[in-house]
Amino acid sequence: MNRKRQLPGGGTLVHEVVELRVHGVSGTSAETLLDHPVVDRVAGDENAGFYRPRAGFGVSDRPTGLLVEAYRWGALTAGTAVRTLSLLFLLPFMLVNLAVWTRPATGGTGGAIGPLCRLLAATLTAAFVLSMVGVSVDLVGWQCAPFHVCVRDRGYLGWLADMALGPRLAVLALLPIAALRLLWWIGERSARAFEAFPAGRGQNRTTEGEDRIDRPGFWNDALVVQRLRAIHFAVGLGTLAALLLGAQIHIHPTLVGHVLYVAAWILLAACAVLLCLPARTPSPGLGRGPVDLRGIRPLRLAAGAITVLSLGYTVLPIEPETPRGQLPGYEGAVAGVVAAQAGLLVALVVATIHQRRRSPTAALSWLSGLASPVLAAAAVAAAYGFSAALVYRVADFLDRGDIPNPARPDQPGGAELEPPVSYRWAALAGLAAVMVVAASTIWRIYISRRRRRRLAESIVQQDFPDVPPEGTPRRNVVREIIARAAIAEQLSPVFTTFLLLSLLGVTTVALDLIGIGPSQLSRVLVHSDSGGTKELALATDVGIYVIGLVGVGIVLLGLLSYRSEETRRTVAVIWDLGTFWPRTVHPFAPPCYAERAVPELARRITALSTKGGVIVSGHSHGSVLAAATVLQLPEEALPRVALLTHGSPLHRLYARLCPAFLGDQTLYEVGDRIGWRWVNLWRNTDPIGGPMFSAHRPGEQPRVEGPAGTVDRRLRDPHGVTVAADDTVPPPIERHWPYHTDAAYEDAVRDLAGRLDPDTVPPEPGGAARGP
Repeated sequence: MNRKRQLPGGGTLVHEVVELRVHGVSGTSAETLLDHPVVDRVAGDENAGFYRPRAGFGVSDRPTGLLVEAYRWGALTAGTAVRTLSLLFLLPFMLVNLAVWTRPATGGTGGAIGPLCRLLAATLTAAFVLSMVGVSVDLVGWQCAPFHVCVRDRGYLGWLADMALGPRLAVLALLPIAALRLLWWIGERSARAFEAFPAGRGQNRTTEGEDRIDRPGFWNDALVVQRLRAIHFAVGLGTLAALLLGAQIHIHPTLVGHVLYVAAWILLAACAVLLCLPARTPSPGLGRGPVDLRGIRPLRLAAGAITVLSLGYTVLPIEPETPRGQLPGYEGAVAGVVAAQAGLLVALVVATIHQRRRSPTAALSWLSGLASPVLAAAAVAAAYGFSAALVYRVADFLDRGDIPNPARPDQPGGAELEPPVSYRWAALAGLAAVMVVAASTIWRIYISRRRRRRLAESIVQQDFPDVPPEGTPRRNVVREIIARAAIAEQLSPVFTTFLLLSLLGVTTVALDLIGIGPSQLSRVLVHSDSGGTKELALATDVGIYVIGLVGVGIVLLGLLSYRSEETRRTVAVIWDLGTFWPRTVHPFAPPCYAERAVPELARRITALSTKGGVIVSGHSHGSVLAAATVLQLPEEALPRVALLTHGSPLHRLYARLCPAFLGDQTLYEVGDRIGWRWVNLWRNTDPIGGPMFSAHRPGEQPRVEGPAGTVDRRLRDPHGVTVAADDTVPPPIERHWPYHTDAAYEDAVRDLAGRLDPDTVPPEPGGAARGP
């Protein structure tokens, strides 16, 4: 509708103004967003859509007289429980993909950080295949099926015992291939709804680079994911082929076997080279150009051919004596991948420190700019934790209840069922990491408690200076909530400790390759009479159970997120952060919902701006989507756009964690593009949101100069600590949600509506000049 409004400076505004609300991580319904019982979808679909109140049902007029619309994107990240649980187990891939986006801000491309992260991601794919091979080919096919004790009363395994060794291994090798193809299918299926959204004008990413979030086409990486998916599938097949051929060569070396073995390694080397090369070809004068898909088709053909030939060679009737121990070469392969990861992690730390020295904002960044290696180390730890738990749980099942350990004697005539020693030490490292990180977290929370309470006390003294005795308990509750809301800033040393533990752990396991690692110590303990043998076995058992409990905890967390709003919000903050960025490192990471949400928002806002003004209101993570959308809007739409953020983690989390892409410089650019028509609302009780530029209190001068100092507006929460005369309970403590029910929110909307530019008629002679 057309509105004729008197501006504060005396001009007249005639245009349609739409307040477009974008929800945060909690997946709020459109009805709640719009404060309306009945809504209609006016654009989009069931995965992400735009909604407006239905006329004639309920209250339809806002106090400010503005139109209101909601963009609901929660279905992109919060589907059914089955989908959520499947995505939770992609955690290692998500973490390594996130690592490349947290590099220090240097104004460049990040140097070697990108190639190192992509190579590390490939080792995670190899580790995934190795865990599948460990379960199917090694434990079931090599160590269990040949022994009657292991297959007794297990009809589902008896048919394998009747097969020759070669065909049995070839059949069981189909399981890792199926698991790899399942990852491919999940990524491909998710892309249909979440990614490859048709790019709007100026968003065709065929002539622009990918290193600035404001570049056209930044959120269109479907071809990059397609390229990475082909490479990682080839890595998985090459790893499987090398293992099968290595075992066959150990049994019966032949020229054909050696040729195929070398071919498998050439395939893996080709994948490494492709991962080191940039995904996009250079385009003179325009940065990076189209995605380079050269070599991908030959890579797929080579991977398929080598896999088929390897399976065929394995099927050949070469029957040795009854297999003993592990699949030949398997333990060495696991240790080799760990060694490669140790080297890549060390190189990533060195490269990040080098980039950090060139970054002017490193000291203000999370972990002083070392977030990339921390997240990469977390990805490796999670991958090996899950792998160790899987392999040991299967071995435990096949061994009828006894977790395999070299300290325990095997049953006479039974299978040894020994997983690789590296997995045993991964269990010990996981136990140590959980204990140390938990202790460090408790310690940091404890020692910072006094300082956090002092800061909280100063805030409540200013907000509630004269509290009657009956309001003191409520005031103390508010103080504790404010103190707890500041815990996140105290945990940086915990992550630094975790990085050091991870580097130490993978380096120790990698030394196994040269004979001085955990395997040697394990053998020494097994053949000695010291008490270290039993202690090692007990620690391994505890570590396996701890890792298993962590896995169960992740499953329960996913299920509880559908029952508890607080749990859902906590999980969603972490998950939405990891799935916000495009999949430029690991193609099997959870899908990037922003590759649909940002272009879709940009298209809708551009269309609405042709009719009048648009106030983009983003809550929590919705504010991140809103800021990213502003950077993608065409120039002609910007004068008609204003930004309202509330409960926003943009500066508190994103600017510190991802300074190269959403740092302070990018936030200033957002403000410049919309003429600083920007208001940010925040509360001290909010554990997620915070100030954008200046954390000044009411009555204080902004801590930054210029228009940025006018953006932040702190809201007192709660409004009071005593029961009002016309109420029965004290005012609620809102914390992170809601903001739009606060009177200050309506004031901000009214203020921004008056500062929008379209169709402004100059004031009468003698009147005051129009505001910005």
